[in-house]
Amino acid sequence: MRDEIRAGMTTVTSRAGDEIEAYVAHPAAATARGGVVVIHHMPGFDSATHEITRRFAVWGYDAVCPNLHYRAAPGAASDDAAAATRAAGGVLDDRLVDDVAGSAEYLRSQPASNGKVGTIGFCSGGRQSVLAACRLPLEAAVDCYGAFVLDLPPDQSGLKLEPIVDLLPDLSCPLLGLFGEEDSHPGPAEVAELDRVLVQLGKEHEFHSFAGAGHGFFAVDRPAYRQSAAGEGWELVHDFFGRHLAVE
Repeated sequence: MRDEIRAGMTTVTSRAGDEIEAYVAHPAAATARGGVVVIHHMPGFDSATHEITRRFAVWGYDAVCPNLHYRAAPGAASDDAAAATRAAGGVLDDRLVDDVAGSAEYLRSQPASNGKVGTIGFCSGGRQSVLAACRLPLEAAVDCYGAFVLDLPPDQSGLKLEPIVDLLPDLSCPLLGLFGEEDSHPGPAEVAELDRVLVQLGKEHEFHSFAGAGHGFFAVDRPAYRQSAAGEGWELVHDFFGRHLAVE
């Protein structure tokens, strides 16, 4: 693992042809490597998410985080853009898939790419990571406490999302799920049911739930942060991507 990286803002082209803002990070070394699409949480395309993107470059991956709220409020602060997206009912599923597809193509076009791409998402991004893995050819996907894979969001959330359980037979890659036992969206019962469905479908996956952790336990800049759960979670992500995105 080397710490020399290059990181900054760029644009990527979605599969639909839209140019969108993105944050990218690359290792300085020229060794062949996989890529990671980081899908940010609903609160936005923020500095904490950029830090996560840099983490993957330090680990030896090309990484890109597309700004899913860019069209709702170009140039706006992260919180304002997120509010605009939420007011519109959330990121449209088809648009999300197009943005991840374009981001994956960006990663595969990098000079050192080995052609393998994984996704990781947090909160709403966790659901979107699963969605992308059901609609796109990927090598690995990580769902960090993504809700509403099986169930509709509550009316008061304002989110206009449909369950994606019917897409799970098309899951294209191994899935790692990281959840908090004190979370309510997704709660332990929903996590257990998702596990049961994936087992029934014969889909390769591994789920881990952490005691004393609720929603957002990876978020270092929020009260929900739980150091022990986050530390163990990052070790699991490191191992998972190492097994599925490495050069064979």
